[in-house]
Amino acid sequence: MSWNPAIAPACPEEVGLDAIDTLIIPRSRDLGGFEVRRALPAPKRQMVGPFIFFDQVGPAELLTGQGIDVRPHPHIGLGTVTYLYRGEFHHRDSTGADQIIRPGALNWMVAGRGVSHSERITPEGRSGPQRLLGIQTWVALPDSHEDMAPMFEHHETQALPMIEDHGVTVRLILGNVYGKVAPARMFTETFYADVRLEAGARLPMPDDHEDRGIYIVEGSISIAGQDFEAPQMMVFRPGDRITVTAGGQGARLMALGGATLSGPRYIWWNFVASSKERIEEAKAEWRAQNWGKGRFDLPIDDRDEHIPLPE
Repeated sequence: MSWNPAIAPACPEEVGLDAIDTLIIPRSRDLGGFEVRRALPAPKRQMVGPFIFFDQVGPAELLTGQGIDVRPHPHIGLGTVTYLYRGEFHHRDSTGADQIIRPGALNWMVAGRGVSHSERITPEGRSGPQRLLGIQTWVALPDSHEDMAPMFEHHETQALPMIEDHGVTVRLILGNVYGKVAPARMFTETFYADVRLEAGARLPMPDDHEDRGIYIVEGSISIAGQDFEAPQMMVFRPGDRITVTAGGQGARLMALGGATLSGPRYIWWNFVASSKERIEEAKAEWRAQNWGKGRFDLPIDDRDEHIPLPE
């Protein structure tokens, strides 16, 4: 979920290989009925481009009547990206957004100076069994946009650019890559794409972005003669020409990256900022619960409960 249940995010294991700048083995965490695998932040890699937090949610099998209820919680200094392969979520936030997200579509919520949101399985989704698998990630905002007003965009599957060639299918979720530009408003150079590879298909990584990485969701790939299976993340050295090849069962990948920010970011619970002072201010305001009178409000139709500030 885009809610981080830990005050300081637990880092995955990290191993370096000659062909890859950083190899990240996600750490699994059971959140009660479903599993989350966290790839970012990692011990020696806080970000890939502006991407500072990367969770795989599921795969999970939810029985009839079961659901996930992430109560309203706050964010600052980032944009959250929800992208599903299977299942659905009901998103509501303090900008007034009220949106069901389904596989292949994009929910892009930019917190700026402060936003709150909830994510729940709908009553319709609980009426029968549901399979859930998706990726939720945070994109850190540049200094110039940390205090912007919060915003929300939803883009259906058909609005996201597609590239298809020789067993390769790429759906561009955010930013620009391979000559295509996604519709969501961005604030720094970014690319984020859902990639499907048939068995043996080859994908050249873009060479016009400073940071580049791949996360294996399903299947396996080979890079420079080495084989890698899901779930793993690879971050490549800037400027190297890299091509990944799908294994015998094909592969489903997330390709991500972009320009590095002007400096590191502090991360505490659901807050990301260029200074500790910004985080302390946000902590104080969420603790005060002065909804609608300062930095934070609650979603219009989801105001009966919220996640309190961790102590």
